[in-house]
Amino acid sequence: MDSLTPFITVSQLYEQARQQVPLAWVAGQTGGGRQLTSDAVEKSAVALIGYFNLVHPNRIQILGNTELAYLRGLSAQGQEQALNNLLASELAMVVVTNGEPPPPALLAMAEQRQVPVFTSPESSAHLMRILSHVMSQALAAMVTLHGVFLEVSGLGVLITGAAATGKSELALELISRGHRLVADDILEVYAVSPDTLEGRCPELLRGFMEVRGLGVLDIRHLFGETAVKFKKNLKLIVQLTPAEQWQEVDRLAIPASSETILGVEIPKVSIPLAVGRNLAVLVEVAVRNHILKQHGIDSAAEFVQRQHQALQGYERG
Repeated sequence: MDSLTPFITVSQLYEQARQQVPLAWVAGQTGGGRQLTSDAVEKSAVALIGYFNLVHPNRIQILGNTELAYLRGLSAQGQEQALNNLLASELAMVVVTNGEPPPPALLAMAEQRQVPVFTSPESSAHLMRILSHVMSQALAAMVTLHGVFLEVSGLGVLITGAAATGKSELALELISRGHRLVADDILEVYAVSPDTLEGRCPELLRGFMEVRGLGVLDIRHLFGETAVKFKKNLKLIVQLTPAEQWQEVDRLAIPASSETILGVEIPKVSIPLAVGRNLAVLVEVAVRNHILKQHGIDSAAEFVQRQHQALQGYERG
């Protein structure tokens, strides 16, 4: 499990945000590589006045009606000073909202200092919500896990195990049975909320899977668009374990297992590997059984209870 420090560049934020709101990049295109490491989006005009101690560096500055009205009320010299104050505060980008035209002095100064400037017809409040959401998703705590991640019967399932245990072959069979591939070999897992993990496929690997003897396969072209998904919440881990590593256990009281990832506990099921076992069916049943448990139906507990009732009836008789 490898930890990475998450960030999002201005260019990446622009590409993702403009899918949800109209956004035009009007100046400072050379600053697209600036990195955002927090989801701070500010609308306060204190940066225009020069109160740097109240301003977070490396942030997004929104200029709405109030801020632009303040700028228009200044003399040419005062406006230049205010914009100097703004661009000197180490911000990552500026967004002018409500369809307002950005001041020409802002465009010229931003171009010179390589600070990206965007415009949008949306209100400041709506745009701030969208940008904050996109950044919170991108900047969530993240780890990389190794295995094959699929959507099985609507549930996000990570198949793990040692090398050469047949994870990719099992995943290929599950895909042929109508389930969906999310990521093969490397999975990026993000803590998108205190109790939710989202698994995403790295962009380079999307839709591809490597199978020994067949090489790299394009799953989308082989099985169609519906066979691939780029992200899914992680809900279950299935670990493939060589049969010789298993110890004799009480088959009526197999202890529940789990793994903690980024502070979130994920249920885990271990399946012994043996010749002749239909692993795809076992994984499907494990998923269905997990879903039943989520709805309060525990097959093993019900069977044990029925057994106890039968024994009590026998003793009374």
